[in-house]
Amino acid sequence: MEILTEKQQKRYDSFYESTHANEHIDRKSEILVGLSAAMAINCAPCTEYYLKQAKKADITKGEISEVLAKVMAVAAGQKRLQVQEVINASSVDLDSYK
Repeated sequence: MEILTEKQQKRYDSFYESTHANEHIDRKSEILVGLSAAMAINCAPCTEYYLKQAKKADITKGEISEVLAKVMAVAAGQKRLQVQEVINASSVDLDSYK
Protein backbone atom coordinates (compact mmCIF):
# COMPACT_ATOMS: atom_id res chain seq x y z
CA MET A 1 0.00 0.00 0.00
CA GLU A 2 1.35 3.38 -0.97
CA ILE A 3 0.88 6.21 1.49
CA LEU A 4 1.32 9.02 -1.01
CA THR A 5 -0.76 9.46 -4.12
CA GLU A 6 1.05 9.00 -7.42
CA LYS A 7 1.08 12.78 -7.92
CA GLN A 8 2.50 13.37 -4.41
CA GLN A 9 5.15 10.69 -4.90
CA LYS A 10 6.25 12.25 -8.19
CA ARG A 11 6.54 15.65 -6.51
CA TYR A 12 8.51 14.19 -3.61
CA ASP A 13 10.81 12.31 -6.00
CA SER A 14 11.39 15.50 -7.97
CA PHE A 15 12.18 17.44 -4.80
CA TYR A 16 14.51 14.71 -3.51
CA GLU A 17 16.38 14.51 -6.80
CA SER A 18 16.76 18.29 -6.80
CA THR A 19 18.71 18.06 -3.55
CA HIS A 20 21.45 16.21 -5.45
CA ALA A 21 21.82 18.99 -8.05
CA ASN A 22 23.82 21.34 -5.86
CA GLU A 23 24.90 24.77 -6.97
CA HIS A 24 26.90 25.68 -3.88
CA ILE A 25 28.42 22.56 -2.36
CA ASP A 26 30.51 19.81 -3.86
CA ARG A 27 29.53 16.13 -3.99
CA LYS A 28 31.67 15.16 -0.99
CA SER A 29 30.12 17.89 1.16
CA GLU A 30 26.64 16.86 0.02
CA ILE A 31 27.30 13.27 1.09
CA LEU A 32 28.71 14.29 4.47
CA VAL A 33 25.76 16.62 5.13
CA GLY A 34 23.34 13.87 4.12
CA LEU A 35 25.13 11.38 6.34
CA SER A 36 25.04 13.70 9.33
CA ALA A 37 21.33 14.42 8.80
CA ALA A 38 20.57 10.70 8.49
CA MET A 39 22.48 9.97 11.67
CA ALA A 40 20.82 12.86 13.52
CA ILE A 41 17.29 11.74 12.74
CA ASN A 42 18.14 8.07 13.22
CA CYS A 43 17.21 6.96 9.70
CA ALA A 44 18.96 3.61 9.24
CA PRO A 45 18.18 3.23 5.51
CA CYS A 46 19.41 6.78 4.84
CA THR A 47 22.55 6.23 6.91
CA GLU A 48 23.29 3.06 4.95
CA TYR A 49 22.69 4.87 1.66
CA TYR A 50 25.05 7.72 2.56
CA LEU A 51 27.71 5.35 3.90
CA LYS A 52 27.68 3.55 0.56
CA GLN A 53 27.83 6.87 -1.29
CA ALA A 54 30.73 7.91 0.94
CA LYS A 55 32.72 4.86 -0.08
CA LYS A 56 32.12 5.61 -3.77
CA ALA A 57 33.28 9.19 -3.18
CA ASP A 58 36.49 8.06 -1.41
CA ILE A 59 35.42 9.61 1.87
CA THR A 60 37.66 8.27 4.59
CA LYS A 61 36.78 6.45 7.78
CA GLY A 62 38.29 9.41 9.66
CA GLU A 63 35.94 11.84 7.93
CA ILE A 64 32.96 9.61 8.77
CA SER A 65 34.17 9.41 12.39
CA GLU A 66 34.33 13.20 12.60
CA VAL A 67 30.78 13.49 11.24
CA LEU A 68 29.56 10.98 13.82
CA ALA A 69 31.37 12.82 16.60
CA LYS A 70 29.72 16.10 15.57
CA VAL A 71 26.27 14.49 15.49
CA MET A 72 26.92 13.01 18.94
CA ALA A 73 28.06 16.39 20.31
CA VAL A 74 24.99 18.19 18.96
CA ALA A 75 22.67 15.48 20.31
CA ALA A 76 24.32 15.60 23.73
CA GLY A 77 24.01 19.38 23.85
CA GLN A 78 20.35 19.17 22.87
CA LYS A 79 19.64 16.67 25.65
CA ARG A 80 21.38 18.89 28.20
CA LEU A 81 19.28 21.87 27.11
CA GLN A 82 16.11 19.75 27.13
CA VAL A 83 16.65 18.73 30.76
CA GLN A 84 17.58 22.31 31.71
CA GLU A 85 14.32 23.56 30.19
CA VAL A 86 12.35 21.02 32.25
CA ILE A 87 14.18 22.07 35.41
CA ASN A 88 13.61 25.75 34.67
CA ALA A 89 9.91 25.22 33.96
CA SER A 90 9.28 23.06 37.01
CA SER A 91 9.67 23.26 40.75
CA VAL A 92 12.72 20.98 40.71
CA ASP A 93 15.58 22.49 42.72
CA LEU A 94 18.74 20.53 41.91
CA ASP A 95 20.62 22.43 44.60
CA SER A 96 18.45 20.65 47.17
CA TYR A 97 19.76 17.25 46.03
CA LYS A 98 22.64 15.58 47.85
